[in-house]
Amino acid sequence: QVQLDESGGGLMQAGGSLRLSCAASGRTGNKYAMGWFRQAEGKERDFVGGISWNGRDTYYADSVKGRFTISRDNAKNTLYLQMNSLKPEDTAVYYCAAATARYYGGSYPGNYDYWGQGTQVTVSS
Repeated sequence: QVQLDESGGGLMQAGGSLRLSCAASGRTGNKYAMGWFRQAEGKERDFVGGISWNGRDTYYADSVKGRFTISRDNAKNTLYLQMNSLKPEDTAVYYCAAATARYYGGSYPGNYDYWGQGTQVTVSS
């Protein structure tokens, strides 16, 4: 079992920046890919970006490419999402997820085995 705990969400004005963190605990010795997803009110959960288990490869949704950056510190068992140039349409609950036994998890939520509880990000115009 892997437990994931997101933090860093909050209220920000458009154009601002936030950094989300996702701390992993439990069976963190296994190699696993990770990803960030978000879900706006009344909408489906969407892929934001993903990172390979060794941190060498990252992938982003077109909507955040060039503004968001995913990174991970395996020594600290922590995943990060740096969000710059925030827009009101970025408002959502953000979730981190872990895909065990995969180099890269992909954009399909079903590929991920463990999920955090989510953290709210609200961007005002």
